[in-house]
Amino acid sequence: MIDSKEASAALAEIDDIVQRLRQSQLYELASLGAIWWGALVFAGNLVTWAWPRYAGYAWPAVDIMGVGGLVALRWLTPSRVHGAAFDVRVPLVFVLFFAFGYICTELLGHFGPREQGAFWPLYFMLFYMLAGLWFGTAFVAIGISIAALTLIGYFYIGAAFPLWMAFVNGGGLILGGLWMRRI
Repeated sequence: MIDSKEASAALAEIDDIVQRLRQSQLYELASLGAIWWGALVFAGNLVTWAWPRYAGYAWPAVDIMGVGGLVALRWLTPSRVHGAAFDVRVPLVFVLFFAFGYICTELLGHFGPREQGAFWPLYFMLFYMLAGLWFGTAFVAIGISIAALTLIGYFYIGAAFPLWMAFVNGGGLILGGLWMRRI
């Protein structure tokens, strides 16, 4: 027989294991998404740097493939981390996210290519950092690192800023995704 203190301790230990397992599964899924987006963003920034006139085509393609990849990733992974049923809020998040960004960059700000090259990574990293407040410090660390390096590049890197962003944003997401797989 175990007394109530031992039972409470055993239940607390089980709860701790369940929480760590959920975080591990979330990090595994998030790491795949970060690596996917990182590769796409790396390619988009390389196109912007090497062939600037095609950037207007590259970035919508990056966004469409990025969202499509996340949808496929969600469908192809077991429903341990997320619910099995389709949640209409997920596509609405993407619609609202991109609509707000578009309003800020095109309607309110009239951003040029350099400003857009800084705004979108900073905007994405804001949500990474916010997610980290709930899901774990890896998200916060990745968000702060990429945001800081983006600002450094914006203020101190000249014409090579898109190349800088390929490595900072794209490479940072890939490295962050690989790091989350090891946590």
